[in-house]
Amino acid sequence: MDPAKTLERADQALGEQLERVVVAHHRRRLGRVGQLGSLDAPPGGWAEGDPPPCDGNRIEVLVDGANALPELERAIEEARSHVWLAGWHFSPELELPSGGTLRDLLAEAATRADVRVLAWAGAPLPLFRPARRDVRKMREQLVRGTRIKCALDDRERPMHCHHEKILIVDGGVAFVGGIDLTLAGGDRRDAPSHPPRGDLGWHDATARVEGPAAADVAAHFALRWQEVTGEALQPEPAGKQEGGIELQVVRTVPNNVYDRLPRGDFRIVESYLRALRSAERLVYLENQFLWSPEIVAVLKDKLRNPPSDDFRLVVLLPSKAKSGEEDTRGQLGVLVDADAGAGRFLACTLWQPGPEACPVYVHAKIGIVDDRWLTIGSANLNEHSLFNDTEMNVVTHDPALARDVRLRLWAEHLECDQSEVDGDPARVIDERWRPHAEEQLERARRDGHSPHKLRLLPGVSRRSKSLLGPLSGFLVDG
Repeated sequence: MDPAKTLERADQALGEQLERVVVAHHRRRLGRVGQLGSLDAPPGGWAEGDPPPCDGNRIEVLVDGANALPELERAIEEARSHVWLAGWHFSPELELPSGGTLRDLLAEAATRADVRVLAWAGAPLPLFRPARRDVRKMREQLVRGTRIKCALDDRERPMHCHHEKILIVDGGVAFVGGIDLTLAGGDRRDAPSHPPRGDLGWHDATARVEGPAAADVAAHFALRWQEVTGEALQPEPAGKQEGGIELQVVRTVPNNVYDRLPRGDFRIVESYLRALRSAERLVYLENQFLWSPEIVAVLKDKLRNPPSDDFRLVVLLPSKAKSGEEDTRGQLGVLVDADAGAGRFLACTLWQPGPEACPVYVHAKIGIVDDRWLTIGSANLNEHSLFNDTEMNVVTHDPALARDVRLRLWAEHLECDQSEVDGDPARVIDERWRPHAEEQLERARRDGHSPHKLRLLPGVSRRSKSLLGPLSGFLVDG
């Protein structure tokens, strides 16, 4: 018997068993707190619970730091009553597009407005970064000599963190996305062209929201601030309608972390499952991880039983997650097997172009289904984000917005005009995405580099690492 095939079969059996254990654990946990509906949600529709979707919003999706950071900076500069920030980590010395630092920007805003920063308190054990002492040092650097108030949230589940990235300005404007205002882990100040710069590239996104949905973001910040500090904030009431977009703010809050949310909130995974189960023609995902067995199971079923002849699944992931420390391609082998050579599934990654290229770390968390459903936020498609870390996403069912964002992203990655990626998505994927990505991977293998950014994600045709996603879920995420 071929030893390689024997190993592959053993790997597959163990991976599938671990997945069953992880999924069963999640179902028991959510069942105990009356939240099993998040996993059993039917196809389509909005997530149940609060806050409900609200109309009258304006949203602008800002892709990559070069586009997002100036807008974040401008909003803080224009603040008049308050600036509330929550994030995984902050770097006071982060240089902003104006040339000033994050600390300078917030210190100046604090002379005329209430500036509050809520950061994760850091890892209690020396297994993760940043450590507790590093975060305390960060807080001292940020607030010393200023009117900035900074609280550290240590009410986390063991081995997990507070991961959301939100900014609320004057109650009427909110930013929700994946961009941390930190230098930890990588430099977020990258441009859509991702030029070589002697370091890891960084592809990310956030959304600027105005209207009633901004009040929902502010209410969440106020809840967390009160849980951590005991101080009650008075967020602005739902603001006036600013546009015609219906949005829903969804979040992950683990159960038994905050007194005011003892049952937790798992509506990010509910939103994804509803959308993916309803998919008919196209699923497009940009994410840092694709480990969740609940998500992968739905995608696997779509590939095995395609809802239409032109159904396609495209994922954009980093070549290696956590800046090269972990290989996240295991679950992709499951999807390759499910596709069975039909050509419906395509996995890609990004590199800086040219001979001095470094990888581009895909940190964006964007989902688009059938050009009618769009989500953007801080949640990765792993068990950390869907069950254990605090996260926030915004969701819309606006077809025009979903399609516009997809065309912008595809044009960016394929380095072409939006008109060139318009038309039937299946045709564009088959005739442009796949040949381009395959050619660039081949050139990189032959020449050591490629002239364009998009590449096929190599190594996804084998299941030899299919354990990694379930194993991480079993040991860490669950």
